[in-house]
Amino acid sequence: MRKPNLRVFQIVGIYNSGFQEFDAQYVLGDIRHIQRINKWRADQVGAFELFVKDFSKLEETGEQVYKTTFNVQNPAETLDSQTIAEKYAYIFEWLKLFDFNIIVILVVMILVATINMVVALLVLILERTRFIGTLKSLGASNWSIRKIFLYNAGYLIIRGLLWGNAIGILLIVVQQQFGIIKLNPENYYVTTAPVYIDPVYILWLNLGTTAICLLVLLIPSIIISRISPVRAIRFD
Repeated sequence: MRKPNLRVFQIVGIYNSGFQEFDAQYVLGDIRHIQRINKWRADQVGAFELFVKDFSKLEETGEQVYKTTFNVQNPAETLDSQTIAEKYAYIFEWLKLFDFNIIVILVVMILVATINMVVALLVLILERTRFIGTLKSLGASNWSIRKIFLYNAGYLIIRGLLWGNAIGILLIVVQQQFGIIKLNPENYYVTTAPVYIDPVYILWLNLGTTAICLLVLLIPSIIISRISPVRAIRFD
């Protein structure tokens, strides 16, 4: 039986990347030690990594690297090239599931916000029934009255979004700086909940929420066109 090559090293530090599987497999040291143990030349390595600037082009770049390193004359000697998504597929599958959960949460939050705004507008219309009847008796059109309530609802939506954005961004900054929300790295691969602020994403989310709420609010505002001026003025 062949004896393994053994070397004694002095540990000068222990790193913590947050990924326990990485920490248990990799050691940071001088590559010359590995070259001497494996009897490699100074220009030989076991593997090397390429970093991409645009992560969305990872798969495309991986294919280009494979085509570049492919040995046409002797395919068996082709260098093995893998993207990080292929090498650690289980982590990226977990991240995809996490992204799906985020989408579900956002949809539920927008749905709840829309229902709350519809209920608030209905209550506002019922409380202002006599006011609506008075405006109609003075010659105001249904659409002009509907716009009054829609403008008011839009003001409430924007005000709520401003407060929500301020509180949300503040909490994200606190999490980024102090890592208040802790996670078990054995289950989540990270020690703290990762957060990231994307201004463009936040802008589109706010615009989308405002547009959806206003479009849905057009439905309950139709009630205004069915209010009779005479009955509304007598309404108590």
